Amino acid sequence: MPRNNKSFIGRFRIILLLLLVAAILGVCYSFIYPDMASLRKGAVKKTSFMEYREREWRREGKIIKIRQIWTPFSNISPFLVKAVLIGEDDKFWRHEGFDLEAMQKAMEKDLKEKKFKFGGSTISQQLAKNLFLTPSKNPLRKLREAILTWRMEKKLTKRRILELYLNVAEWGEGIFGIEAASRFYYGKPASALGPEEAAKLASVLPNPRIYNPLGTSRYVANRSRIIYNIMVKRGIVIPQYEEVISEPVEKETDAETPQQPERPAESSGAPFSPAVSPRQ
Repeated sequence: MPRNNKSFIGRFRIILLLLLVAAILGVCYSFIYPDMASLRKGAVKKTSFMEYREREWRREGKIIKIRQIWTPFSNISPFLVKAVLIGEDDKFWRHEGFDLEAMQKAMEKDLKEKKFKFGGSTISQQLAKNLFLTPSKNPLRKLREAILTWRMEKKLTKRRILELYLNVAEWGEGIFGIEAASRFYYGKPASALGPEEAAKLASVLPNPRIYNPLGTSRYVANRSRIIYNIMVKRGIVIPQYEEVISEPVEKETDAETPQQPERPAESSGAPFSPAVSPRQ
């Protein structure tokens, strides 16, 4: 073998070794940094995930400003809390950061489809990713996420984890946290959200830049209906019925039929733009 080829292979091996050492050190570093105790109190403004989005917008030449309004857990509608738990992590209060059954099902689905999406993430795992990492799907990132999730569950209460999550979760292009989302989509504080609004907002969390809670997507309609129905079955919501059911109903003419209010158009693939508020 020529000397030049041997030299190249040698350098390539050294580079691989250095990358491996760096990756291992990065994973080990997650055991001691960041300081989870610092998250016990106060507001969290800028997260790693937000910074990732800002870099993405700059690359794409977009001028988007992050909208986030911190709100304490006590000022968030109980309907919204229940809806998000049902939609994202129904075992949140029982697990210690990981839903092993959901992870197993996600892995089986990935193997069947020959895709590696690493699904089955709990709210705690999503929060670890949002606070400290990026949406990258590589195994090392998932390993760091697991370590950070384990540490967070040891240091923070479940209520605090949920408060943090609801204040930093992405709810649209440039919209982070439930207070900003509630005001943007419904023109009201998060404390005033009703059950149907809560179900709509919870239904878009899997992909909030594509799905719009005010749009006409069949996915949002179906998912929000499922979440709402579960809330009813569990006694979280008591359906409202007509107060006078025996009163005769007059047939409406086309001229008397009220027009449905216009909703912001929802793209089937492109992200929903927050440039214009739907409450104008």
